[in-house]
Amino acid sequence: MTIPKLPEALVRSRIFLWSLSSLFLLMVWDYSGLDLAMAHWFGSATGFSLNSHWLWRDALHDDIHYLPWILELALLLAIWKPFGTLKLLPTARRTQFALTTLVALLVVSYIKIHSRTSCPWDLKQFGGVATYVSHWAWGIEDGGSGRCFPAGHASAGFAFVGGYFAFRHHLPQTARRWLVGAMLVGFVFGFSQQVRGAHYMSHTLWTAWFCWTAAATVDFGVSQWILQKRLRAHARVPDLSVLTPLKPSE
Repeated sequence: MTIPKLPEALVRSRIFLWSLSSLFLLMVWDYSGLDLAMAHWFGSATGFSLNSHWLWRDALHDDIHYLPWILELALLLAIWKPFGTLKLLPTARRTQFALTTLVALLVVSYIKIHSRTSCPWDLKQFGGVATYVSHWAWGIEDGGSGRCFPAGHASAGFAFVGGYFAFRHHLPQTARRWLVGAMLVGFVFGFSQQVRGAHYMSHTLWTAWFCWTAAATVDFGVSQWILQKRLRAHARVPDLSVLTPLKPSE
């Protein structure tokens, strides 16, 4: 069954609404104080007992540390040599996909490098030395090592939400599968770090929002570029219908 394609203006309005609504919910989450409550699910005064568990540390963290960059390299190469479903995308959308993923990974990495927020395992109540300070309290040191906001590991999944935006113009069903897959992987990676005490839930949620916003922004820019390119090409084609055919000489 073919799902009817919605007008582009309506889709963009929905994307903007989702982005704005999720931002509001994130603000509510930050204000709620649930980060610390969830951290206590897995941590105690002696630390986080599952920090070194083979599943959470090895299988879902260390063993896949370079996976997102390998996939990003594959997307870059696919711009010129597409494979699989990527063959069904025009070059501009393949470029968009690769660019979006790279931008999302770099945005999260940049914020993380300059963040002064420490991880849950650094807090005094979990055996560390830091005091809890909101990640939005810029310029305030918490006494820990910092560089923990947002969740870098979760971006290994969320960054590929760009596939939804790249595919939605041509293959809507494939786009939805990319969206579900990227979000699911991102939350699994984020939860694995939550269990270990490496991040709060808000860190994972903000990473998802940053990646989504980066993807939506790049998609808008590429779509505008494609539209302008089509308009310029159309303007160069003469409209022969306005020409009056010459009558044969009598």
